[in-house]
Amino acid sequence: MDDLPGLYEIFQGEVANVTDYGAFIKIPGSRKQGLVHRTNMSSAHVERPSEIVDVGEKVWVKVIGREKKDAKEKISLSMKVVHQGTGKDLDTNNVVLEQDERKRREFRDYSKQKITLEAVLNTVCKKCGCKGHFAQDCFMQPGGTKYSLLPEENEDEDHKNDDGDRKKTDKHVKKKKDMKRKRHRKDKEDSSGTENSSSSSSESSDSEPSRKKSRHIEKRKRTSKKKKKKHKKRKQRD
Repeated sequence: MDDLPGLYEIFQGEVANVTDYGAFIKIPGSRKQGLVHRTNMSSAHVERPSEIVDVGEKVWVKVIGREKKDAKEKISLSMKVVHQGTGKDLDTNNVVLEQDERKRREFRDYSKQKITLEAVLNTVCKKCGCKGHFAQDCFMQPGGTKYSLLPEENEDEDHKNDDGDRKKTDKHVKKKKDMKRKRHRKDKEDSSGTENSSSSSSESSDSEPSRKKSRHIEKRKRTSKKKKKKHKKRKQRD
């Protein structure tokens, strides 16, 4: 531990091995090596570490982590916070390192951790005797199976929509037929009314002169009767 460089110390080392996840750097004055992960090689995204460094190449690195597990020393190095030409520290306050740690904490994979509701899973239904649900949520039928398959919602909706469209079209067609019938009846009534009015007008026109003639004849008869009466009275006087 004492022979190895301290935390946040910068040194120049030789690339001993390149893998898919990073490169191993020889530590001067020690047999041990430090790992530069591909995320710490450059500020840009690195897909293949072999495109950045080669075996035997010398690079400037900074110690960003030292861990001891199972009597083994693990040293984490970084290249992106050190100028590769001069070896100058580009992150003197270790702000970049803190940001990287925060990102790792935020983007941890919690998919493997299963969330279980023990209060619900441990309950026993009083209706069917099964575990994992309450009696009020039980779908057991009185004389059949415990659970029955429900039809798919999409199929039911499609059938409902088709039936609704058919009903709408049938109603529309019926309305059109009723309107046509009403119009036909109105046309018939109008035509019959015109015929009746024409016939009545013709009859009235024909009946008017006949009435005038009858009136004239009656007047003549009356005048002739009056004259006859006067003539009789004169004869009697004489």
